[in-house]
Amino acid sequence: MRVTVVALTLFLFCLSVAESTTQPPGEAGDSGDTVIQASNCQDCCTAEGQTIGQFVVLLREIETELRNTKRELEELRSQVQGTRVAFGASISVGGNLGPYNTEITLIYKRVYVNTGSFNRATGIFTAPVRGIYYFSFSGHNVSSKPMGLRLMKNGQQMVCVYNHVAGNRYETATNGMTLQLEVGDQIYMRLRQNTWIYDNSNDHSTFVGHLLFPL
Repeated sequence: MRVTVVALTLFLFCLSVAESTTQPPGEAGDSGDTVIQASNCQDCCTAEGQTIGQFVVLLREIETELRNTKRELEELRSQVQGTRVAFGASISVGGNLGPYNTEITLIYKRVYVNTGSFNRATGIFTAPVRGIYYFSFSGHNVSSKPMGLRLMKNGQQMVCVYNHVAGNRYETATNGMTLQLEVGDQIYMRLRQNTWIYDNSNDHSTFVGHLLFPL
């Protein structure tokens, strides 16, 4: 708004200067007229000098306003981008993953959406802004062996699921939680020791998260 006002002021100012410079010069008369005309010329030169100075000041003001506006737009753009946080992925492997004699971080091969904070190479989500987030996960397995999944935050378990041995059938378990995160907090899934998980092209085993609102 201030830039618009300054620009309008500059336009009106330039218009008035143009009108003053297009007035026809007076005709020379006697010596008295010559003295008066010379005096008017000197006054005119002084006025033109003041006009140029004012014009330069206005240009500097406009330049400052434009620079400030650009900075504000960049800050707003950064804030908007910072609130667009979401990812959704699945293991999507053709068969069982595990069991292992140690706990592992799950890697999700198929990524449906990722605004940039989920590392598909490590399976780790890193919070870009302080806020309230929601995460959910699902796991599919053949119940001839158990399945244990843990939702982790910075090395600590938040919530988990565990499917016990129950014959030889397919089973699915899900869970989720709303968490408050600080910038740099890491969220990821762990497959517990001596358990396994199953997935295929139907994408049964998933990991999803998004920012609800920043703080």
